[in-house]
Amino acid sequence: MQKQVNCDIDVDLLLAWGATFHTYQRGHVLFCEGDLAHFYYQVVEGKIKMCNTNDEGREFIQGIFEPGESFGEPPLFDGGSYPASAVADEQCTIIRLRKENFLQLLKDNFEIHFCFTQTLARRLRYKSLMSKEISSYGPLHRVTTLLQEYKKGRGMKENELSKIELTRQQIADMTGLRVETVIRTIRQMQDAGNLKIEKGKVYF
Repeated sequence: MQKQVNCDIDVDLLLAWGATFHTYQRGHVLFCEGDLAHFYYQVVEGKIKMCNTNDEGREFIQGIFEPGESFGEPPLFDGGSYPASAVADEQCTIIRLRKENFLQLLKDNFEIHFCFTQTLARRLRYKSLMSKEISSYGPLHRVTTLLQEYKKGRGMKENELSKIELTRQQIADMTGLRVETVIRTIRQMQDAGNLKIEKGKVYF
């Protein structure tokens, strides 16, 4: 299976263009929904989640980003505001580069620019797919699709069990389901032989 495009920019190249390292504790908000974008962000260590919160305090996770992955790029290109907030999901180190420098870096490096086009297209496809899942299908279909996309995005083999580094709560927040529903659905999938649970971890 072909690994999905992961357009991480070499850290030394980012530093050469003026990027700086920043360390955040779990729960720190890097930017909020509605803020204007001033920096390119890339994860060095830890995890970042981009999420929306409704009036009732319910969180919906748009994506979880791991080392080597960037996040929050669209407003850098269209000049709009962030459609979601970015929060440290655990202690993490981020490298960030000012918007003006980032855009010039892309202009001077066609291969990186093209890679970002592929990355944004892949994320758009994922969002369209999950929107369809949430509006049209039940829990089993939603959870299965999310796990399939998780494996695909990380280059895991389809026909081999792989550890899913997502909590039940994160799966719920990414599929629009209640965590109780996710727990019940995962048990059903295990009973049907579609996944394995070992020491509380899901292998799919």
